[in-house]
Parts: sequence; structure tokens; C-alpha cells
Amino acid sequence: MALLGANIAGDVGLRLLLSPFGSNVVLRTACCTVGTVLPVYSTFKSIERKDHNEQQKWLIYWTAYGSFSLVEVFSDKILSWFPLYYHFKFAFLVWLQLPTSEGANQLYVNHIRPFFLRHQQRFDQILGCAHHEIAKLVRAHQTEIQFLISAIVKVAGSVDHFLRGDDRPGRAQNGRAIQASPRSTDPNSVSDDEA
Repeated sequence: MALLGANIAGDVGLRLLLSPFGSNVVLRTACCTVGTVLPVYSTFKSIERKDHNEQQKWLIYWTAYGSFSLVEVFSDKILSWFPLYYHFKFAFLVWLQLPTSEGANQLYVNHIRPFFLRHQQRFDQILGCAHHEIAKLVRAHQTEIQFLISAIVKVAGSVDHFLRGDDRPGRAQNGRAIQASPRSTDPNSVSDDEA
């Protein structure tokens, strides 16, 4: 009887996965698993074994997957309305990884590599400019960033104490409260917010 139950569950799972008009939740989960979870583990194994051929294979996969993800960000909301979209996406992700087809390698050699070689100088200029602007922004707002980091660390510490049960309500935590900037107590003075 247990064998019969296993067959029914397997049949139902397969029908949910392959049903073109059923819920896409199962198929989207399968895409996430095939597209990221399995490759992350395979990449980890290739790094730990120091197998340079496997590492290159997975670097090429991640380049192809990242390129696909960039395209998908802009097209997913439209394409997801088409019937069997997630089925094709699932098949594409499997094709990228199959050793017999070497889909990621084909995509990289025939499309991605030539595109980046053709536009490499422009991408370098854009990324250099973006890096410069972000560095200027960080330098200009260093005090705000430090305050924000300090606040996040203090809140995380408070949450940690609360979750451990160390925090008692109404008790100060050794001066670890977030300090606001001092304000004038003179009622005739104008604050920065009011000016």
C-alpha cells in the first residue's frame, strides 16, 4: 500500500510541474532550484576541489545566467503571461547546464563574449564613471552613513538581546541608545527644520 501512495504523490507532483494551466508556483520553485541552488552547490564543489576546468565551466554558466536574468528583469512581467513561459524557462535553465549540450558555453561563445568584446571600452567608461560618482556620494555623506551604520548595529544588538531574553523593559542598556543631535531648549530659537 505504501508503494501505491508513493506513485500517486509522484504522479501528482509531475502533473503539477508539467500542467500548462495549473499553478506556476511549483514550476517557479523548480526554476529557482535548477537555476541557482544546484549551480551554487556545484560551484562550491569545484572551488573546494580546485578543479580549474569545472570552475571555468561554472563561471561561464554564471555569466550566461546573469545575462539571462538581466534580460528577464525587463521582460518577465510581459512574458510570464504567455502560456508555457515557465516551462520554456525551466527547459532553458536545464539546457544551460547539461554537459551534453553545453548550453551556457554555446551562449557565451556565440553571443555574450562577442557582445562584451565589441562594447568593452564603453562599459569600462560607464562603470568607471559610476564608481567615481558613488565614491563622491559616499564621501559627501560620510557622517550620515556612519550614523546609519551605528543605528543598524545598535538595533540589531537590541533585537539580539530581546530574542535571547536578556533585555528587561524599562532598563537602560549601558548608554547604548541612539543619540539624537542636541537641540536648543530656548523657545525663541529657530531649529534647522523650521528655517
